[in-house]
Amino acid sequence: MRPTRSNPGAGAASAAWELLLPAASAPARTRGRSLQAALREAVRSGRLAPGTRLPSSRDLAADLGVSRGLVTEAYEQLTAEGYLRSGRGAGTWVGAAVRAARPRAHDLAPRSPGARADFVPGTPDLALFPRTAWAAAQRAVLAELPHRELGYPDPRGLPRLRTALAELLARRRGVVADPERIVVVSGVAQATALLGFALHARGMRSVGVEDPGSPQHDALYAAAGVTVVPLPLDDEGVAPEPLRASGVRAVVTTPAHQFPTGIACSARRRAELLDWARSVDGIVLEDDYDGDFRYDRAPVGALQGLDPDHVAYTGSVSKSLAPGLRLGWLLVPESWTEEVVERKRTMDLGHPALDQAVFARFLERGDYDRQLRRCQRAYRERRDTLVAALDARFPGAEVSGIAAGLHVIAALPQRYGPEERFLTRMAEAGVAVRPLSAYGHTPTGPGPAGEVRLVLGYAHVPPARIAEGVRLMAQAAAG
Repeated sequence: MRPTRSNPGAGAASAAWELLLPAASAPARTRGRSLQAALREAVRSGRLAPGTRLPSSRDLAADLGVSRGLVTEAYEQLTAEGYLRSGRGAGTWVGAAVRAARPRAHDLAPRSPGARADFVPGTPDLALFPRTAWAAAQRAVLAELPHRELGYPDPRGLPRLRTALAELLARRRGVVADPERIVVVSGVAQATALLGFALHARGMRSVGVEDPGSPQHDALYAAAGVTVVPLPLDDEGVAPEPLRASGVRAVVTTPAHQFPTGIACSARRRAELLDWARSVDGIVLEDDYDGDFRYDRAPVGALQGLDPDHVAYTGSVSKSLAPGLRLGWLLVPESWTEEVVERKRTMDLGHPALDQAVFARFLERGDYDRQLRRCQRAYRERRDTLVAALDARFPGAEVSGIAAGLHVIAALPQRYGPEERFLTRMAEAGVAVRPLSAYGHTPTGPGPAGEVRLVLGYAHVPPARIAEGVRLMAQAAAG
């Protein structure tokens, strides 16, 4: 029964007894703390409303079957904290400063709710996360990690991890990797923010970005006071003439596998990008977000390996392990290292040491290489399944881009358009898809002659569900 102001004594005594009785049954050594916690929560949740008069310590102690001193101590403690108020001869009341707590936390994680088929790109298959191997690495690290390494880490990252990353990146991606210039970060998003602050500190107020490209760049660079300048692409990468005409001295690019168009930067365009960077004393920001996943040949080495003084290189485990780990790396030119490291220090005092040590062991024992091979086999099969399903269900559809990464570009014939109607039908059928136009920094409109161009992610979808999802898509498109 909730106490009321019209009958404060009896009502409050009854309500307090009901709320606090479980605490009174706690073991003797914890009974006082339990009583305080239960009374605090009753006030915080609103079950004891502001202005409610509580029973006297004598009456409440008798009701609960505890000592009066225990209740008196609880009243005094909560009065000191502001939950209760009291006056000589006036009794004890619930204070007015407390506001009821929210009943639960809300989950704002990005998801596609209720989709019958989900082809939204950007997510790996989280079921492939190597739980057994990761748990073994965690146990080993907890057993062997020196106590001192649980203190504040080097803001660049643990030397053990930076050394292991340098070996990995040199071996797999052809990067010129000096462990002293590697910064362990919370994914590519933090790497982007760090580079944005470094650009701003050097007086660079704008950065070129690929158009179409990642929609996250605008907000991340804006937070650092840097404006993005959209730069068009051609079949080889960022078009050189618009880049030179833009006046920027920094450009973001995904040369191994451009997102979202799926093209690979040509050798000629790589040379042109580096020539441009040298000519303007600028920098190329290389996002190697899925450079390990090439299915028709060995991956092309990173751009950074050609000129480490003019290229900052970043990557993460978000596509190979799980984005929720928030683990990535940033390799900066020597002349940029000090300011980037200092910004990392002031931002968060360094990445969590325990997570770094676990990942270092994961790399050293070859577990990460095994995980990459496992993902590559799975994702190649899923890409093949998607391409075959599109060919069967959408005659005349064209899949563009190199055989790599976690998504394809599918251009559907004119008869499936216009794009707006197609997207409406997909939404009504519960099929989650994204058009290529959604990734443009400047409006592009539909494809030629009303063609529908989609960016279809497949990594997170098992082969059988890919085939079924394309069937549902075709059924919805047919109206």
